[in-house]
Amino acid sequence: MAVCLNTESAYRFFDILVHDQFFVDKTGMIEIMNTRINAMNRYICITKPRRFGKTSVLNMLGAYYGRAYDSSGLFEGLNISKSASYGVHLNRYQVIQLSLHHLPDSGSAYEDYISLIKDSIADDIREAYPHLQNKKFRSITELLAATKDQFIFMIDEWDYIFSHGLYQEHQSDYLEFLRNLLKDQPYVALAYMTGVLPVKKYSTGSALNMFKEYTMLRDPFFEAYFGFTEQEVQALCEKQSALTMEEIRDWYNGYQMKNGERLYNPRSVVCALEDGVCQSYWTRTGKMDEVLFFLKYNIGEVRDDAVKMVNEISVRLDIEEEYCAGQESPKYREEIYSAMIVYGLLSYHDGSLKIPNKELMLEFQKALRDDDFGCVAELVRNSHEVLHISFS
Repeated sequence: MAVCLNTESAYRFFDILVHDQFFVDKTGMIEIMNTRINAMNRYICITKPRRFGKTSVLNMLGAYYGRAYDSSGLFEGLNISKSASYGVHLNRYQVIQLSLHHLPDSGSAYEDYISLIKDSIADDIREAYPHLQNKKFRSITELLAATKDQFIFMIDEWDYIFSHGLYQEHQSDYLEFLRNLLKDQPYVALAYMTGVLPVKKYSTGSALNMFKEYTMLRDPFFEAYFGFTEQEVQALCEKQSALTMEEIRDWYNGYQMKNGERLYNPRSVVCALEDGVCQSYWTRTGKMDEVLFFLKYNIGEVRDDAVKMVNEISVRLDIEEEYCAGQESPKYREEIYSAMIVYGLLSYHDGSLKIPNKELMLEFQKALRDDDFGCVAELVRNSHEVLHISFS
């Protein structure tokens, strides 16, 4: 049974999503992706915070392009079915889907991890192309090239070993593996990769420079497909009666697209509508703790900003780069805040930095009241007085 080549997993997951009560049609993105197939800009990396629908979109793309099944029934009536390119690419490609957060059961060394990836690809290719079974190849790239076929690569959580601090002495080897697998290879019709951490933070030199990256700071094409727009949330609210649009907006509104349109965290909105109650669904993940550690580390420069933001006053700041995310010891407030934007903990639009919504405001208030946070905790406790003195 195939592990990564033309598997049914993408189809099954998208089937579940399409039939969910609170499904939002994001298939318009496929029309953009169709223009990238076999084009110079066929390498796409989407780096967004967790819970913003990256894996759901990846499964949507896999279900559309994969040739192992007929998915026309799933897409019939959806936005992409109205596109002229719809039938041209539907179920026409060999799709290799890799979830790079899967760790081997047999061992914990980097060699075990990378062998799991290579063996999964090699075994599936040899099964799908019987005439290659008894031939020897020096690398995965040679094996793929020998098929004389083209593939669409769907890579989920490309940054897993970086975000989890795994195999640190081999991380450059890992980048080199991805480069050799994908860069300038004639068998690559499209490479679509997702993660949280930006590629350029880790890909020094030219390792993965073929990827065009779309982040929370820079995404002129795909931002509307990762998160719910105001109109989409309004439509979802009309499917139930427990919560009003005003309640959802109060709790989960706060991110913005380039044109100023509002963007909601999709997972939180769906959870609230399913439960019929607005509350914080933002789990205190390790990444939240990490960024708050950064605040403590550089407390002198962020103290006044923290007081302002927990009192719903935005901070004006020019942030040009997002590569600081994941950095162990940032030295400047811009580095701290760029990481917080990447993780979705702060929103940034037109030079204005703020805590996005009530859900995250509660998390910040809880964290900043912690005595371990030192003088900022005391300032927050007395924030109204401080603000009156500082800004009157």
